[in-house]
Amino acid sequence: MFSKHILYKMDIDSAVKLHLPWEQLNSTSILITGATGMIGTFLIDILMEANRIYNLNLHIFALGRSLERANNRFAEYMGQNNFTFIEKDINKHFELKAKFNYIIHCASNTHPKAYATAPIETIITNVLGTQNILDLAIQSDSKRVLFLSSVEIYGEIYDNVKWFREDDCGYINCNTLRAGYPEGKRTGEALCQAYIHKYDIDVVIPRICRVFGPTMLKSDSKALMQFIKNAVSGEDIILKSTGTQYFSYCYVGDVSTALLYLLFYGKSGEAYNIADEKSDIRLLELAKILADLSGTKVRFDLPDSIEAAGFSKCNVALLNSEKIKGLGWSVNNTIKEQLEKTINILKAI
Repeated sequence: MFSKHILYKMDIDSAVKLHLPWEQLNSTSILITGATGMIGTFLIDILMEANRIYNLNLHIFALGRSLERANNRFAEYMGQNNFTFIEKDINKHFELKAKFNYIIHCASNTHPKAYATAPIETIITNVLGTQNILDLAIQSDSKRVLFLSSVEIYGEIYDNVKWFREDDCGYINCNTLRAGYPEGKRTGEALCQAYIHKYDIDVVIPRICRVFGPTMLKSDSKALMQFIKNAVSGEDIILKSTGTQYFSYCYVGDVSTALLYLLFYGKSGEAYNIADEKSDIRLLELAKILADLSGTKVRFDLPDSIEAAGFSKCNVALLNSEKIKGLGWSVNNTIKEQLEKTINILKAI
């Protein structure tokens, strides 16, 4: 679906041309959970193209809960010998005959409405679901697992900290409904460390900032995703706060290439922030950029009770990404350019 658009194809081509040791994937297998999500979809498109360009004989296993969504997102791959979709719920015990050299664990609820309407699943996916994936890695004798964590594990920033580094830790009020997501990710990270210590498996932890891009799901209720959907439809941008929130953002294509750098070069047991400091921006500024790009206006409104329950209480969440940049990863385009590209692709499809 996305790969038919020239701008999206250019993103995939750019990722595949990165000077990465693609030969390490020769005749291997990789499992991607949350495969039909925003990041999983982009990653799979990169890997399928790398397979074609470099003749890797890489088998990609895409795991998700909806065959219907997979048929929509991966129609061009279904039936190919090097692509297999697995319809499973990772929160339930399952066994697979296939063995996986690499696992990228993307599955998680990642938007506010889900935190409020599916709070138990939000926690369980990041804890029990992650345990199931780590057990699968042991059974497969996997070379490496990536557990996708989040900027939200840092909590609320302290006054003397401007950007979170990997060894910083802020405050989270755990006695709230909204805490299920960041606390679930924190526990997921702790579980990874426990498995590393007990079973000597290789796990790297990317901590990802707020992500956007054309592979976003229609159900995504994050503020920026709502802004993008409004811009694509030519509607006014609805801001349900004062817009002072100051966050790090990153385009899904750049997040995907960061994950590849960690797959090849990350150090086991280490966490790495993924963010683009050039895209640190306040929510109101984001709304204004999208209003300008779509020829609309910014309007202010109040959230409903479900939306409000899922909103983050943090007003500042900026990530320092020097550590992953030390591995060679970089971002070139501005957030305005990436937002404009996202709108153009979504309008076309």
